[in-house]
Formats: sequence, C-alpha cells, structure tokens
Amino acid sequence: MSEHVANIHQHGGQFGEGYGRAKSEGADFSHGVALYLEKVSVWFDSFRALNDLSLYIQEGELRCIIGPNGAGKTTLMDVITGKTRPTEGTAFFGQNYNLAKMTTEQIAESGIGRKFQKPTVFENFTVMENLLLAAPKDKSVKKSLFNRLAPEIKMALQQTLEQIRLTEFVKKPAGLLSHGQKQWLEIGMLLMQQPKLILLDEPVAGMTDAETERTAELCLELKKNHTLVVVEHDMSFIDTISEKVTVLAQGAILAEGTLAEVQANEDVIEKYLGR
Repeated sequence: MSEHVANIHQHGGQFGEGYGRAKSEGADFSHGVALYLEKVSVWFDSFRALNDLSLYIQEGELRCIIGPNGAGKTTLMDVITGKTRPTEGTAFFGQNYNLAKMTTEQIAESGIGRKFQKPTVFENFTVMENLLLAAPKDKSVKKSLFNRLAPEIKMALQQTLEQIRLTEFVKKPAGLLSHGQKQWLEIGMLLMQQPKLILLDEPVAGMTDAETERTAELCLELKKNHTLVVVEHDMSFIDTISEKVTVLAQGAILAEGTLAEVQANEDVIEKYLGR
C-alpha cells in the first residue's frame, strides 16, 4: 500500500469502506491532495481503457491532461465522476470520499463538477434561468424572478455572471448565445453548485481565437478558488494555462512535467506528437 492510500485509510478511511454517503463537512484536503487515483485499471471485455494508472492532483492545482484519441482521457474523467467503476485500484476525492462506492449524484454533491465537450444548456431558458436551475436550492424556474431570490443565491448569481462575463446577456435565451458563450454558461452552471474540483473536457473545441483567449483567462481565475483538471488538444491553450501536464497513452501515464518537458520527451514525440 502506497503512502497516499495509507493516509486515506488512516484518516477517514472508514467512510470509504461504508455507504459512500457525503459527509456534511465535505472533502478532507488536510494532506493537500484533492484527488487520489491509485493503480486504477478499467477493462471493457479484453480492452484495457486504463492500465494501472496512478494520478495525484494537489488541492488548488490546474492539471492538464493530453494524449492521442483512445488514450483513456474520457475514461479517466468517467472514473472520477462515477460513470465508470474501476476494475482494479482505488479512487478517492480527498481522504474521505471513496468514488468507487458512490453514485454519480453523490459524487456531484461531494463537490466534483464536470463540463462535457458539447455544451448542454437549456436553450429555451435565459442565461439567468439556466444558472438558477443549476443552483442547489432553486430547482424551479418559477423561482427565477430576481427579487424573490434568497440573498445568498443573488450573490452567487451576480458573482458567477461577472466571472463568466455574461452579465449583459442575463435575460437572453441560451440558444441565441455563441458557441463560446454557451461553454462559459455551462461553466457558470457548475460554479452555481460550488464544486471544489472542476473537470473540463476540451473546453475550447470549436471556439474562436478570442473565445479561446477568454477561456484561458477564466481557467486561471477559477484556479484561485478551485482545483481544475482540463483535458484538451489545443497546445497553445495548454501552454497558456498549464503548470503540470500529464500525457496519457494506451490507458497509462506516458510522461508528466511542464509542457516544454513533455514536448521534449522522446516517448511523447513518438507516440503522440509525431516527429
């Protein structure tokens, strides 16, 4: 058992062995690690989508995940969010949430939010209604009149609108937004749920250069209060936001380091970047 896993079992591990229910105090980041994946393998029949993968994400880190198609990036995100169960290995959020024993809903409630590549906003609803639908305590559009909102929801709404730069579009139907604005709105919907860990799957795919630049700024802003894991193919975007980059290939970690370091790695050049 590694030191990471030993720490989990010594501090709150009983939760992981129990019912997988979220503790009211939230994820325990007292050791500075937000996400532990330890020797995780995922098999689909004879195909190994993940192969003995160990990954540790520090609290407050912005980690970028890159790799060729079929490398296991989506499966990795699926394991973190409970959509796919590890065939082998362990996955913990903080030291007290055993992700392999929790439902996708419990994982979301524990503080993990995921934005998929294709935006999934409610196009017939306004920007504000989309954000309010995502708020934990305001599920009904009937409550969306601003003057009826609780003060804490008003504050969260204003802060989120400012952060995603959609304040002037608050009454605009989401279906009339640009592709980039829809992506930002979906990130805003995640923020309304107050996640501690945000997973972004190819957030700048299909964006204009200006939208990509704004999304990079947004990611760096989010890092101040959240831990982020970003899967992306756009290397200039990765270069703008990244500190540490993990390269996946054939379900395993091929290399880790700064973007410059992994781009200079011979295995990465051969298996992903090409010569």
